[in-house]
Amino acid sequence: MVRGGAPVNAAAPEIVVRSVSMRFVARGAADGVLALDSINLAIAPREFVALLGPSGCGKSTLLNLIAGFTMPSEGVVTQGGATVTAPSSARTVVFQDYALFPWMTLQKNVEFGLKSAGVEAAERAERAIAFLARVELAGFEDRFPHEVSGGMKQRAAIARALVVNPSVLLMDEPFGALDAQTRVLMQEQVAVLSAQSGCTILFVTHSIEEALFLADRVVVMSPRPGRVRREILVTLPRPRTPQMRADPWFVSSVYELWESLKSDWQEKE
Repeated sequence: MVRGGAPVNAAAPEIVVRSVSMRFVARGAADGVLALDSINLAIAPREFVALLGPSGCGKSTLLNLIAGFTMPSEGVVTQGGATVTAPSSARTVVFQDYALFPWMTLQKNVEFGLKSAGVEAAERAERAIAFLARVELAGFEDRFPHEVSGGMKQRAAIARALVVNPSVLLMDEPFGALDAQTRVLMQEQVAVLSAQSGCTILFVTHSIEEALFLADRVVVMSPRPGRVRREILVTLPRPRTPQMRADPWFVSSVYELWESLKSDWQEKE
């Protein structure tokens, strides 16, 4: 039931990864460690792409290259046709560990990127409060990170990433530290927020169910060195709803994809 291929989109890609390889220097390895090998990937404007694969396959490495945190050993990454050479407010990142400043309130955390961009204080506050409301944190603006739950911290981190109106949102296993129930609730909330934001989204995950529920397309990576193993076009309509987890296509696709990847997980985990 899993169907290969990429969605048809006439628009020029927002993100292009062309012939990208990444090799890290490693003690005892003369040629270093090849993390990514000849990755080619194009992501259309407003497309939601999930990167799926076993630990060590280079999912986070690829996200970091697209973010501009590091440069590839070979190949090029572009956004809107321009080479990515450094981080940019056009590409914001949500990390697994929240990365909130513990000495700042949730509102001040959300305001941080706006302040760095020179936005006036009154507008910063207005926009931060509005985005906290969008992630259902109205009334928690003056709380500090240690005073709220993990799910609330991650919602604040998502609000901080979206408030600067990025073109691309990069999410690196953002729900990996959450309990199972909170993780499902966050998936449903991100499904709504992604439709509202208009961002192009790249979402790194280990979860087959999460990838299929959220994405328009799932890119499956091989064990290290990471290569694009297959691409899956998700046929579920939007908006995504909890009931879709019982859809026959969803259930059979989860099973088929798990069977195809099981040996990789057993080998790497």
